[in-house]
Order: sequence, then C-alpha cells, then structure tokens
Amino acid sequence: MASSIEVGGSWSTNEDIALCQSWVNISHDPITGNEMKFHHMWSKIHGEFCQRSGSIRTEMALSSRWKLLNKELGKWRNALTKAKANIQSGQNLTDEMVQAQMWFGAMGQGKKSFVHFQCWEIVKDCSRFKIIPTGPPVVMNETPLHDSTSTDSPLDSPMETESPFVPHPPRPIGRKAAKAKRGATSSNDCVQLLEQIAKSATLRIERDLKRDEMDKAREEAYALQQQMAQEKDIEDREMKIMAMDTSHMSPETKAYWKLRRRDVMRKKLFNDDGPSNTDWLNDENH
Repeated sequence: MASSIEVGGSWSTNEDIALCQSWVNISHDPITGNEMKFHHMWSKIHGEFCQRSGSIRTEMALSSRWKLLNKELGKWRNALTKAKANIQSGQNLTDEMVQAQMWFGAMGQGKKSFVHFQCWEIVKDCSRFKIIPTGPPVVMNETPLHDSTSTDSPLDSPMETESPFVPHPPRPIGRKAAKAKRGATSSNDCVQLLEQIAKSATLRIERDLKRDEMDKAREEAYALQQQMAQEKDIEDREMKIMAMDTSHMSPETKAYWKLRRRDVMRKKLFNDDGPSNTDWLNDENH
C-alpha cells in the first residue's frame, strides 16, 4: 500500500488510476450499482479508493477530481470516435492516435493533449465511454456486371444484321475503384482538417503568449507597487520614531526610544539594518 498523501496538492497518476478503478467497481456493480443514491455511491467509492491508494483525500476531493477526469475522458472518447470514422484503409493505430490527439486539442476547454491513457483503459468499456461507430455503412455494388435478361435462341429468331447498333450503358464503377475514390476524397478532407487544426493551434499559442506577457507585466507592476508601499510605511515609522517626545517618559522607556533612534540614524548614514552597537552614537545629544 502506498504511503499516505497529504490532503490537497497535485493528484498523482496512481491516485487517478485508483479513483477510476473504484468508480467502475462501485457504480457498475451488477447488483447494487443502479440502486444506490448519489451520496451513498461516493461514500463507497471513497472507502475503496482509500484502501487502494492509501491516500487520505476527502470524499469531496474525489468527487471534484472525478468531474475533471470525466470531462477529459469524454473528450477523448469523442476524439477517438472522429479519428476512427476518418481513418483510411492501410493506416495503422499510430495514425489513428495522432488524429485523435489533434481532434482532442481542437476541441478546446481544457488540456491540449490527452495523457490519462491508463485511466482510459479502465473505463473504456463502460457504457458512458464506449465508442459507437458513426461512419456511413458500406454498401456493396448491387449492379450486375452482365445483362442477365434471357433472349430467344438464334435458331428461333431471325438474324438482326439490319438493326442499328445500340451501345451498351457504361459499366458501373467497381468496388475497388469506388473505395479508391472515397479514399482520395477522405485524404483531401483530412489534409484540410489538419491544416485548420494547425492554424487554430498557432492562433491559440499566440493568444496564450500575449496573455502570459500581460499577466507578467501586471505582476511586475503589482510587485513594484507593493515595494513602494512597504518603503513608504517604513519611512513613516522611522519619522515617528525620530519625532517621538520622550520628555515625559520613564528612564527605561527613554533608553528604549534612544536605541531606536540610533538604529534609524545608522540606517540613514551607513545603510545598515542591524541592531545598534555603535559607540559614537552613545552621545546624550542623540
């Protein structure tokens, strides 16, 4: 069992995996999964999660984390669905994953690339995340290659040497040619889609850089303002110390304010913030 993790902080991959496993086991229980109330379900998920991960995160923290994971996993399912519908014959799983990542990034509203692959392997067979093919059904060419209409035997019919020549209708396109044509169209559509995705990604990166520069400028201006306010506050306190009237104070209080004035004077003269230990300022006139 993993060591306990402090409440809060970033979620580890092992915690995400434990959360997905607990969610699948409890919410898809064939006996009680459909009958549990929401709060009771998350109470059981929390119990199993703690046993699996050794974490001490709260039930509310699990529920909030699952909302984020659920959103990312749903986006990945949609991206995979689009990639599977667009993938061409002869392309492999790597091509499909590349297209899925592009679709995922183009959807926006969250991370730009999907990283929770171990969580996906856990939940992909659940009804909520199961991929349903959306492509058009493949229709076989039902047009016969040859005319099957029966004719009279040439022994029973006169020779039609005098009849004009009637051209046959063009032969319907074959299955391989139709498939190649569809592949070429799909390839062009894929190229246009990838170009649009790349353009959108470039615009998004430029927008993010501008936003980061503006945020940095605001942070620097705020830090400068805070520094100026702090320096003014110190200056005001030092002025009060120097202007303090000690004529009515006890000897001990006078000695305290005398040392404070020495520190202020030494800071002004020597830029020294340490405690007072300078003998030349021990003059009663200071």
